[in-house]
Amino acid sequence: MNVEYHHFWSSSLNQEMEFKIYGHAGKPILVFPAQGGRFYEFEDFGMVEAARWFIEQGKIRLVTPDSLDFQTWANWNAHPADRARRHEDYDRYICQELVPFVKDHFATEEKWMTTGVSMGGYHCANFFFRHPDLFDGTISLSGILQLKMFIGDYMDENVYFNSPLLFLPNLEDAWYLEQYRQSQIIVCVGQGAWEEPMLADGRALQAILEQKGIPGWIDFWGFDVNHDWPWWRKMWPYFLSKVF
Repeated sequence: MNVEYHHFWSSSLNQEMEFKIYGHAGKPILVFPAQGGRFYEFEDFGMVEAARWFIEQGKIRLVTPDSLDFQTWANWNAHPADRARRHEDYDRYICQELVPFVKDHFATEEKWMTTGVSMGGYHCANFFFRHPDLFDGTISLSGILQLKMFIGDYMDENVYFNSPLLFLPNLEDAWYLEQYRQSQIIVCVGQGAWEEPMLADGRALQAILEQKGIPGWIDFWGFDVNHDWPWWRKMWPYFLSKVF
């Protein structure tokens, strides 16, 4: 398997950022780690190995950046407005620095997919819905879809537009809706331990997509399916096999 390590100074974040690329060809998939996770987390927890066949066959190529959660939504010492503004810095890093860098590196202009587990499941869905110009699919595993568990009832423009359950119901822009309808949307949640908030958000998203006429596969796994890596290692290659 081809594995590359990269790093560069982010002008959006004013700090050095690291990431890895796994694979030599195929659909680029942007992989967000769980809350506060590092760029090597997907490898450490066996998720890269679980996708080995798809990577080695040239079906997919994984790009795994660092999270910034402890500077953004999970920065409990900062005001929610400051957390939201810092997340917007992270958004610029991903969309205006990381994605263009990798596109230039591999000389490709194709759209990417996104994926992630837990907090990464939130990020991958949020980035997909915010930026359908860059992403044409998402595989979100056990992710929340709004931010109340982090910031309570606080609300401003940045929070609103980073909460798919808030902005999607009011979205009427025909271009965005058509991009979503042409995309591959997969959201999977278990019904076991620690999945209750994600289960509620998944059901809410399912209703929104149906109301908007947007195809999406919202998959609820069994009552034994917990919010943990052993189940994500089963979900991840299962959905890859359906898409690729």
